[in-house]
Order: sequence, then C-alpha cells, then structure tokens
Amino acid sequence: MSAYSSNELKLEGRFCDLPDNEKEPASSTDECSNKLAYCVTDVPPWYLCIILGIQHCLTAFGGIIAIPLILSQGLCLQHDGLTQSHLISTIFLVSGVCTLLQVVFGIRLPILQGGTFTLLAPSMALLSMPEWTCPAWTQNASLVNTSSTHFIELQGSIIVGSVFQVLVGFSGLIGLFMRFIGPLTIAPTISLIGLSLFDSAGSSAGNHWGISAMTTALIILFSQYLRHIPVPFPAYNKDKRLHTSPVYVFQILPVLLGITLSWTICYILTVYNVLPAEPDKYGYLARTDLKGDVMSQAPWLVFPYPGQWGRPTVSLAGVIGILAGVISSMIESVGDYHACARLSGAPPPPKHAINRGIGIEGIGCLLAGAWGTGNGTTSYSENVGALGITKVGSRMVIVASGVLMVVMGIFGKVGAIFTTIPSPVIGGMFMVMFGVISAAGVSNLQYADMNSSRNIFIFGFSMFTGLVIPNWILKNSKAISTGVVELDQVLQVLLTTSMFVGGFFGFILDNTVPGSKHERGILAWNKAHEDDSSNTLESGKVYSLPFGINSHLCSSSWFRYIPFCPPTMPNSSDGCGAVANSVEPKHLEMPSHLGASEQTLK
Repeated sequence: MSAYSSNELKLEGRFCDLPDNEKEPASSTDECSNKLAYCVTDVPPWYLCIILGIQHCLTAFGGIIAIPLILSQGLCLQHDGLTQSHLISTIFLVSGVCTLLQVVFGIRLPILQGGTFTLLAPSMALLSMPEWTCPAWTQNASLVNTSSTHFIELQGSIIVGSVFQVLVGFSGLIGLFMRFIGPLTIAPTISLIGLSLFDSAGSSAGNHWGISAMTTALIILFSQYLRHIPVPFPAYNKDKRLHTSPVYVFQILPVLLGITLSWTICYILTVYNVLPAEPDKYGYLARTDLKGDVMSQAPWLVFPYPGQWGRPTVSLAGVIGILAGVISSMIESVGDYHACARLSGAPPPPKHAINRGIGIEGIGCLLAGAWGTGNGTTSYSENVGALGITKVGSRMVIVASGVLMVVMGIFGKVGAIFTTIPSPVIGGMFMVMFGVISAAGVSNLQYADMNSSRNIFIFGFSMFTGLVIPNWILKNSKAISTGVVELDQVLQVLLTTSMFVGGFFGFILDNTVPGSKHERGILAWNKAHEDDSSNTLESGKVYSLPFGINSHLCSSSWFRYIPFCPPTMPNSSDGCGAVANSVEPKHLEMPSHLGASEQTLK
C-alpha cells in the first residue's frame, strides 16, 4: 500500500473494497477475490505502475490502431505506409496526453482515453461523399500524404464538434441530455456503429479468408476458452525470493496474442514464398513484405504538432455529422465512469466529476482535431474491464499508461511496425471487435422490458432503418438534390451515418410512443447510474480537484455555483470543506477488518 498517513488510510478503508450487491454474506474465498490490491487513491510501487501501465496500453492497442487503419481507406492511404505510420504515432501521442488530462484534472478515475468508434462512422460517411472519391492513381501509390481537402475538413469538423462537448460538459448540460435518452436510444446507436463497419471488415478479411479466419479463431480461443487458465511467470520478492506467479495472460491480452501469432505465421509463409508474390493473385495482400521499406524510411523520432497536415477547414455537413458521434460518445462515457468507479473501489461519481470528465473529453477531441488524428478521444471500456481482472484500481497506473503512450507516439518506428500487419490479419481482428461493439449496444436492452411489444417495435424499426436508409443513399448518391449544396451535403452525411439514423428514430419513438418509465427502462437505467455519493467525505477524497485547487478556490463565494467544481463546507481535511450537499456525511458500511477507532469516523 502507499505511504499515506494513518488518517488517510482509515478514510480510504471505507471505499477501497469492491461493492457487493449480494444480500447474503459472502464466503471467505469470495471476500478475498473481491478485495482490491490497490484502490483508486493508492500509489503502487513504481515498477508495478510501469508493468500494469504497459498492460493497459496493450489492452487498448487493438482499438487505437484499428481507427487509423480504417480511416486510411477513406483517406486514400491504403498503400501509403509511411503516412499511415505517422497517423498511428499521432493518435498514440494524443491519446496519452488526453489520458493524463482526464486522470489528473477530469473524472480523476483510472480510465484510459483513446480513439472513438462513435466518430468513425460519421467520419467515414463524410469521406465517402461522391466528390471525395479516391483518384485511381492512389490505388497503387506509396506516398499520398494527407494534405488534402477532405482530411483537413474532417479535422475542422472534429474541432468544432468538440467545442460543443466542452460546453455541454463544463456547463452541466449532460444531466439534461441523459434525462431524455434511455436504453432504446442507446442500444441501436451503439449497435449500428459495429454493424455499419461490416464492409470494412469484409474487404480486409476477404484478401485471404484463411488468414483472417485463423486470426479470428485465435482471438476467440484466447478470450473465451483459455481466459481462466493462468500461465506461470517468474516473480521475485523478499519473502518468497524467486518463484512463479500465475498470470491470466489470455484474458488480459487476447487481441495482441492473436494478431502477433497470425502476423508471425504470415511472415513465415512470406519467407518461404508460400504466399503468392504476384500482385494480381489471391492472397498476395497477406504477405508481410509489402511495406518493407516503411521501417527503413520511418524516422526514429517524430514530433507530431497541431496543424501538421495543413490548416483545418470547416463544413456544415461535417460538423453536424460529427455532432451525432459526439453525443453518442458522451452517453457512452457516462456509463464507463460508473463502471470504472465500481471496479476501482471508488464511490459513484458525483455530478461535478461527470461534468468535468465530459468537458475534459471535449478538450481531448479538440486536441485530436488540432493534431490531426482523423478522430476524437473517449473513455475505453476495455481498460475498465481490465481493472476487474488485475484488482489494481490505482489511477497512478493509468498515469503511467498515458506517459507510455506519449513515448510510443514520439518513436516513429513504433507506428511503422503496426503498418506492416497484413490486411487479412486486420480483417480477422475487425470481425471480432465490431461484433463485440454491436453486442455491447444490444446489452443496454437489459434495462428495458423486452416483453413489451412497444419496445420490440422501437428497437427493431430503429435498427432496420439504420441499415436500410444509409445503404440506399450510398447506392443512389445523386438522389438528394434540394438545390442547396450545403443542405445536400448535410443530408448526405447524416443519412449515410447508420448510428445517427437508428439513434434518431429510437430517440423520437421512445419519447413519443406512450409507455411507462419502468417499461422504457428509464427507472432501471437511472438506478444503475444513480448519483448517491456527492455528499460524502470519500467522494471528496477521490473526485476533488488536485494540487490544492479546492483550497485556493473555496474562499470565493461563486465557487459553489460552478457545475464542474465540488460543493464545499467547512472543516474538511484539505482546509476547504467536505464535498457535501448536506451537513452530515452518509453512513456507509464499514469493512469488518477495521477496528473501533475507525468506526468512529462514521
């Protein structure tokens, strides 16, 4: 445990255990498995921070590199490995910076930031507009670069859309949004993100179905069948000296292991010329030497900077499309905050912390747009799940992850390595990843009454229209002709974005078709995300602003009215007041191992 004072340790003891919803007393085995090794405010040893930080980076690896690889198709960069590598380096750097901002100043939970698939759908819709079709010469070009009109317009749209998220977060309007958005809006919106990308997965996997099927099978094997099988790893400590310790490698790194094995097999097949060397033959794109010169051309050190691809421009169609993705991202992040708090042994996040978290995510999207990742940033659900596996909920581990991602973004060779992954291997990863995203959206229906014909109709209709309308518009791109070019572009982007179409119909129907709050799932949804801890001392310990900012601001009378700052009252440990809405803190159940002196804190 960290070297906190005894008083601090007593306070932390009240929220460091994972919450247990079970009414019946748990067995000693269950209690041990439910303990956190380090809770959110603890500081593990530096070497453990680095090791677990690397693990979180590797857990987010699949999602972070998938986004620039998908975007490269719309940006005409399929064969431009050097620019792809620079794009990957940029997204690693920005993800690291945004992670540090979120952990230190934002929600202050151990939650990692990275590229978001909710912005990928409108981005691809924008890049698929008829006037932005990739020229024929780019199909075999090895140096295209991204200094093109459509990429800098995408950058500008992300910047403007992120300003909206900043305003919604820091003004506290996210609570108003959540009042009208329930499971029947969220389910089709998130599900259609994965379903709308089936063409990307199919195109990549179709370059060699054998290799892609092998990649998919390996990821499924590791993540589902072998996840509970520990692998002995050598370890050392003063008590046991050199010994072996069980590590659930398959559960923690299934995507990385699956890709690495398939990548290695492709390399062996390339070396022995099992895969065809002629570009026009099936299976050629599974070779690992297609971008062999990228590693030699990529610099050792790169320093991505704002505006590196050119001065961003803005279009109305792009901004409105990105706004649809931003709203979805905000809703998803609120759910991630609550899940992360539970798994890291922290109280549920109060409103001021959620407002600050959403606002910082908006700033992260602003930075991503300025640097030119072609995407924004959001909280990573995969890393939230990793907290439950490792039983280490310390936010210092995520700080280490942020620093590591910044370092990876600066080393250009790291991004270059990822561009050499064969297309069928990427396709196999996409098939698993996009399937999980689709299923994650459907899982939100657990809050609604799916025995209700009303809910079945709303979800089914929203999903089907979210697939049919974009598909028809893409095949009949000239059908939209209002006579106003800007309006045509707006409609083109919105109606080809599946998540917008499905989410729009889900939102309208759910808020207009008669139904009780219980039937709609609003009551269960609110209960699962209820905020009942904003007036406790524990909440102040976890969610208050860092570096004594609370102490400096509490003397100002206007401080309490700022939506993203914690409310205060006198006599708190930091000299500024306990985070509270009432005079007395809530009484929480004390862990059985604490003595009588600790009980007096109640």
